[in-house]
Amino acid sequence: MNALQTYLPTTGRIFLAIIFILAGLGKITAIEGNVGFMEAFGVPGILIWLVIIVEVVGGVMLAAGYKTRWAAAALGAFSLASALIFHTDFSNQMEMTNFLKNLAITGGMLYVIAFGPGALAVDMRSK
Repeated sequence: MNALQTYLPTTGRIFLAIIFILAGLGKITAIEGNVGFMEAFGVPGILIWLVIIVEVVGGVMLAAGYKTRWAAAALGAFSLASALIFHTDFSNQMEMTNFLKNLAITGGMLYVIAFGPGALAVDMRSK
C-alpha cells in the first residue's frame, strides 16, 4: 500500500467528520433557534437532541474510523434527509448550494461505505 492509500482515506474521513462535529456542537449553544428552524419545516423540535447525537457521535466515530461504515451510513442518510427537507428552495442560490453540498457529502459517505475506512482506523486494528 502506498502512502496515498494509507493517509488519504483518513484525511478524507476527518474532513467529512469536521462539518458534523462542529454543526452538532454549534446546535447545543443555539437550541431554541434550531428548534424553531426545524419546526418551521414541520419537523418536531424534540428531534434536535437526536440530530445533535447523530452529528457529534457519528462525526467522532467517522473521524476515528470506528464502526466506520455504520457511521457513514447514518451521516449520509442524515445529509440526504436534510437536503430534501430543508434545502429545496432552488430559487434561492444559498439553498441550492446547501442542497448540492449535502448531496456531495452523501456521495462521500457512499464512498466510505463502499471502500471502508482505510488503513488508519480503529476498525482496521483487528485485521
